[in-house]
Amino acid sequence: MANSLIVVESPTKVKTIKKFLGSDFNVIASMGHIKDLPKSKLGIDLEKDFEPTYKVIETKKKTIDELKKAAQKAERIYLAPDPDREGEAIAWHIAEVVKDKSKTIYRVLFNDLTKKTVLEALEKPRGLDFDKYEAQQTRRILDRLVGYQISPILWDKVKRGLSAGRVQSVAVRLICEREKEINGFIPEEYWNLLAQFEGSNPPVFEAKLIKIDGKKAKIVNGEQASQLADTLKKAAFVVKKLEKKELKRSALPPFTTSKLQQEASRSLRFSAKKTMRIAQKLYEGIELGKEGSVGLITYMRTDSYRIADEAMAAVRNYIRENYSAEYLPPKPLYYKTAQKAQ
Repeated sequence: MANSLIVVESPTKVKTIKKFLGSDFNVIASMGHIKDLPKSKLGIDLEKDFEPTYKVIETKKKTIDELKKAAQKAERIYLAPDPDREGEAIAWHIAEVVKDKSKTIYRVLFNDLTKKTVLEALEKPRGLDFDKYEAQQTRRILDRLVGYQISPILWDKVKRGLSAGRVQSVAVRLICEREKEINGFIPEEYWNLLAQFEGSNPPVFEAKLIKIDGKKAKIVNGEQASQLADTLKKAAFVVKKLEKKELKRSALPPFTTSKLQQEASRSLRFSAKKTMRIAQKLYEGIELGKEGSVGLITYMRTDSYRIADEAMAAVRNYIRENYSAEYLPPKPLYYKTAQKAQ
């Protein structure tokens, strides 16, 4: 494969991919999106099926010139932005500015940045995914429609500079509705009765009053609780049934985007933005001494639990060699992913 161009988003990705390929490949970065809706107007034709009008981002004109020059010299053009909706939109807009009837433009997807994955993706390129591009456009159009109508209200009523989006605006409404429900709630008094019992095995254990005469216990005030407590203190108690259960717990599935953010917040107190910034670096590549830039995780913006068969086999071999086979389930664990996951 001689004189091929690969376009990715970031310079870090360029460094990671370059070390896997020979001098026949020119790898350059688009530095993210090169086109967007205009800042000064809506940029969406409401009378023409919500057709968007994209403009070249002012700061990307030099980048576009570099892309065009590199594409003219290349025999094959591979667009390799991230394998999600945003990446597809970036690829689509790059294809528009470098298109040449004499050359085929290929789309390649890297779920992780390992040599094996990169080489296999280049061996089996695909075309641009119009459905995924349309999905990104739909989200972008909704963001613009909602933001253009609600943001001015925020500036007038709250503070200038605030923005409103299609997700956060709905979330704020749900929070407000829930707050109204909470404020309108009339609390009801209820009591629980707990007792500590001393026996030979275990020495002391705690029990909660659940039923009275076969019916669910409902203790509505302190007086009733005191009367019941006095009565129960005089009663004799026996253990009528003892159950022992063996629980089996499977390994947790791989992280999806939302689960990664939740766990990072719970364990490390990271914001979602910080979590995704770190994950992006781990995916694109971290400098590891003599090994250079190495991608350490699979792509992090996903709703899918799927792990490549090769990766699953490598993990199982590592566990077998370092911990023994008794730590392995007989068969690999696969988790169901919701339909339309990306």
